[in-house]
Amino acid sequence: MIHKKIHHYVEKKETMYHELSDHIWDLAETKFHEQESAQAIIAILIDEGFTVETHIGGIETAFVATYGTTGPQIGFLGEYDALPDLSQKSGSTQQEMNPESDSTSGHGCGHNLLGTASLAAAIATRDYAIEHNIDVVVKYFGCPAEEGGSGKTFMVRAHAFDGLDMALCWHPGTDNAIIGAPTLANIQAAFEFKGKSSHAANSPEMGRSALDAMELMNVGANYLREHVTPEARFHYAILDGGGLSPSVVQSHAKVLYLIRAPKVYQVKEIYDRICKIAEGASLMTETEVVVHFDKACSNYMPNKVYSEIMSKCMMEIGAPKFDQEDWDYAQKVYDNLTEDEKKFRMVPPIGPVEKKLIVENAGKPLADFVYPYNPMMANLIVPGSSDVGDVSWVVPTAQCLIATEVQHTSMHSWQWVANGKSGIAKKGMLQAAKVLAATAVTVLEHPSYIEEAKAELKAITDQTPYQNPIPEEVKPNSLDF
Repeated sequence: MIHKKIHHYVEKKETMYHELSDHIWDLAETKFHEQESAQAIIAILIDEGFTVETHIGGIETAFVATYGTTGPQIGFLGEYDALPDLSQKSGSTQQEMNPESDSTSGHGCGHNLLGTASLAAAIATRDYAIEHNIDVVVKYFGCPAEEGGSGKTFMVRAHAFDGLDMALCWHPGTDNAIIGAPTLANIQAAFEFKGKSSHAANSPEMGRSALDAMELMNVGANYLREHVTPEARFHYAILDGGGLSPSVVQSHAKVLYLIRAPKVYQVKEIYDRICKIAEGASLMTETEVVVHFDKACSNYMPNKVYSEIMSKCMMEIGAPKFDQEDWDYAQKVYDNLTEDEKKFRMVPPIGPVEKKLIVENAGKPLADFVYPYNPMMANLIVPGSSDVGDVSWVVPTAQCLIATEVQHTSMHSWQWVANGKSGIAKKGMLQAAKVLAATAVTVLEHPSYIEEAKAELKAITDQTPYQNPIPEEVKPNSLDF
């Protein structure tokens, strides 16, 4: 009965949700600049009777919408930021720029779908509570800059999630499964080198090359890779190569580092070592280095109590129901993948059930099946990062993957951007909304789950107290790249 009600609440407003996700896809606004995307969601929330508080944590595009005043507090996390340099024509089966937009950005992680489904789930939960006379405080969190900005971590630092009994989220994916594995914590920082310019041939001895310093730093960091925990990752992008003239000794250079490791303390240790490498490079070249700490996030800590409930709801609701047009489009995209690309999986084959499902569904371009929850996932580490991690340290949190994308395509790819307005994406998006809302309503009908979930989180934080990884003096969007 619960799930039938949830289906009704979501589907009666599906046109509104389709239009919203398409609109956010068209806007493709990047981190901390999602003004129109945020306003589009806020407008719907206000129309639905939610009260909205904006500028959370000093971030213009962060907000919290609330319905209700008494009862358990349930939060739905919404994202709506796009990625730079991923412009792509909608519905295409090959990589090509979007001819209808001047923007070079694109929704390569499906956040147009993510934020919309969380909105639909919040409204459906509210509708169920009203019809069944249940006291609840439903909150929708407008969370900007998940991509490279750690918006939620800043919001946690501002105590935006205090008082919540439950946080629910999802992510577009190629599979239907619970996100039951931890992610990597990270730190992002820019290293700016300042030298002295001179004529590179006539008076090179008068110059001090910032570019040399940056290159030496990168070499040193690459040697460090052998001496960190195997799960650690660090990547860099050169933001400023010192100019366009090789006849001038470069007086300025800047590189951006993203450092990841399983635990926050491990990230901090690697970051400190990379800072020392940068200092060494500046000493060798007699240049100056300035470190700009940009952002950080903690490792995600899935709550097993809520994850099991979400899994049961997902198994009952089922996978998205794709039509023939969806299968035909997906097959065209799938056929263009390389054999190596077809080996990529979002859900690892960790047990016999997963392996059996993989064998039975081999070659399918879409996932029309659901992986059951496997607690052993908690022993793995997802080699990526999310600022949902910080929320999970202060509120019991559960997430799931729902199939909105073609099998074996990867996040941050042109395929995901191209698919973002398709029937595949929209069917998965609404299915995600149903799973999130059903999870919330199940907990409302069985309040004892809340205390169990909180006890699980407390047992962890009693041993390892949470510390926000972003220093107080660091402000959102403090670096202009």
